[in-house]
Amino acid sequence: MTKNRFDDLFEEADAAFNGQYKEVLNKLYGLSKDEINSVMPGTADLQMYAVLIKVVEDASKKNLSQAQLIKNIKDLGDLTVKLAKKIPEFAALL
Repeated sequence: MTKNRFDDLFEEADAAFNGQYKEVLNKLYGLSKDEINSVMPGTADLQMYAVLIKVVEDASKKNLSQAQLIKNIKDLGDLTVKLAKKIPEFAALL
């Protein structure tokens, strides 16, 4: 079958969603707008939520260690850490 321009994107998405942090990603995607706004009330902060998701997707895709993922989240700043703590798997580690 011939590859189209989206095949690589689908492969990346599959790697992220089937990787080590699949459950965490599902919980991040499941956060309500109210839950996000309780920690990050501004529009610019919603961008940080998107960045947090990308960091976890990347860690899942690359099978990064939990320690490396936690470091990467901490590098994003205090608000992002507060949001990540809404996920039980991160709450005890951050």
